[in-house]
Formats: sequence, C-alpha cells, structure tokens
Amino acid sequence: MPEKITSLQNPRIKQIVLLQQKSKERIRQNLIIVEGYREIRWAVEAGFTARSLFFCPELLNVDSREALGMFKTDILTEVSREVFNKIAYREGSDGLVLLASAIKTSLDDLILSDNPLVIVLEAVEKPGNLGAVLRMADAAKVDAILICDHLTDIYNPNVIRSSIGCVFTKQVVACSTEEAIAWLKVKGIRSFAAALTAKQFYHQVDLTIPAAIVMGTEAYGLTEKWLKSVDEGIIIPMLGKHDSLNIAMATAIITFEALRQRKFYL
Repeated sequence: MPEKITSLQNPRIKQIVLLQQKSKERIRQNLIIVEGYREIRWAVEAGFTARSLFFCPELLNVDSREALGMFKTDILTEVSREVFNKIAYREGSDGLVLLASAIKTSLDDLILSDNPLVIVLEAVEKPGNLGAVLRMADAAKVDAILICDHLTDIYNPNVIRSSIGCVFTKQVVACSTEEAIAWLKVKGIRSFAAALTAKQFYHQVDLTIPAAIVMGTEAYGLTEKWLKSVDEGIIIPMLGKHDSLNIAMATAIITFEALRQRKFYL
C-alpha cells in the first residue's frame, strides 16, 4: 500500500513546497514539479524520470486514476486533500503532483527536420510569456526553441502551467546569445530578427528556407549583439497607437506566416 501523508509538517511536503517556490532549489536538486494528468503523461513520454507521485483520491478523475497505473507502487504517495492543496501550484491538477528529475538539453542534442524552423527568444521576461510561446510552437510544429538567457528556468511551474505541458513536447534549450548565433551558422539556418528598425515586413521575406525567428523582450527588443549578427531584420506593421504586441502574439504572427509560406507542410 502507498504511504499516506496527512501532516502539512511532513518533510517531504515541505520539500515540494520549497521546490514550487524556489527556482534555485529546483536547479540545485535537479528536480521539477509537474501537475495534472496531461502534463504528467507528456513528461513521462518525453523521458523524464519519475521520483515521486503524490495523489489525492478525492480529487482523481477517470484519466488521473488510470495514470496511477503508469507508475510503480513504490513511488506513489497518497495525501489528504489539505496536504494536496498545500503542494498544488494551480487549481484543476486532477489530484496528481509529480516530482521528476529534470532533463538538461543542449544545442548538440537537438534533432532537426530537413527544413528546420526555430524560434529564438532573448531574455524572456515572464514565465507566462514563455509558456504561451511554447504552446504556440507545439501547434506550429516548430523544431526547437532557444532561450538565450542562462537564468531562465525552463521548468518554472508557471511555464509548465501556461504551456499546458508543451515544454515537454518541444525541444527547448537555454543557451547564451553567442552559442545560439554560432549554432545557427553551423546549421545553415538563416536568422530573421523582429525589430522596430527593420525595413522589411515579415511577410516579404522568404521563410521557406531553414529559418530562425529571433525575438527580443517586449520592453527593449533585441540587444545590439543580436541586431548586428542576424541575417535579416523584419517588422510587423503597427497601425494603432502602440508600437508593441505581446511577445507570444508577435512570435505567433511570424511563425504562422512561415507555415503559410511552407503550405502548412501539406
């Protein structure tokens, strides 16, 4: 029978709460927290090693009850509703919280299609924005997403939540700007940078070739390092009073223009 925890002071529960709240702890312990049946299933399918699965019988639905069968009994831990509410980061977690080992993917690990489409994000400001981009990238069948900021916590609970688990369905790498620029050149991938100073509209360039869509922060755009290194600058026409779209929306506009030009892979 699985162990049952009913105390909020249990050391294992305190560990989960600490991991939920502290990026440094997740990185130090090389552990991530995954909530919900769908997200847990995708994490397991992506090869993440399960360490512990906490479940609350009262909150399980048909799918999450079935998911329990995916794991060995010795990693299952039953918790009370009060304890589950303490360790759950969001509502609607299907009564499941998984503790798993993180997977660190490098540029050398990436597997690309014959005609790759890559998204490069420089210094993502908010986990929710990164999650939204990952969700869009999954829908667009993008090959990989490069995050040019070693401080970005790819497995932040907000990233997992806002991406609805797409952080596990896509190849995501955190690297430096220098590493990303060098990798794109070695792979023969042409870079297209979204910038307010660009002269070409995004739909006027050829995105049917191996391409990387490079996006900067909403507040400051791309750094000079990127602007001096990219192959072409592109801009989305702005017809209103503001000169900036949400980063996820802007990335989606250009990404799906690339798909349109590629005839949606049909």
